[in-house]
Amino acid sequence: MGWVSRFRIGCAADALRRGRVVAYPTEAVYGLGCDPFKEAAVRYLLRLKRRSETKGLILIAAELAAIEPLVDLAKIPCRDEVLASWPGSATWLIPVRPGVPDWLCGAHDSLAIRVTAHPVAAALSRAFGGAIVSTSANLSGHSPARTPLRLWCQFPRREIHFLPGRLGGASHPSRIVDAVSGCRIR
Repeated sequence: MGWVSRFRIGCAADALRRGRVVAYPTEAVYGLGCDPFKEAAVRYLLRLKRRSETKGLILIAAELAAIEPLVDLAKIPCRDEVLASWPGSATWLIPVRPGVPDWLCGAHDSLAIRVTAHPVAAALSRAFGGAIVSTSANLSGHSPARTPLRLWCQFPRREIHFLPGRLGGASHPSRIVDAVSGCRIR
């Protein structure tokens, strides 16, 4: 985690629990996250980004156990490949289990999932106690924020709780692969 304190991570996790949007470092860019089960928080995040509700979102977690209740790993032919890629920067589209809220999936019957290896993002997930939304910190159609300055140029400070930290070494946001078809989405 480097210089990011447990106190700051705890404050960010508390902000998530209160329904706030949190900006935090990930493998390549700053992410915006919220509690995936607070509909108002998810819809607020989508409005902040000006992102269509039909697109669906990425969820990250520190451990597989945090996402297993949401997705059906038995329905994917490349299960071993998916599990071998985590923790890491690979994001997989996996069929959802019944009851997963539509505000997470958008117009899809799958959910984008990553078990992150980024120390700050993983610590935030652990402190929060589960998976969190992880969408790039940018207005829809703009380049993702790779610096705090770029983040604040796109979003008002009062709207977002900021968890500082260094980005991982990746030069591009995570690749996204459909775990059923094997097609690369991004």
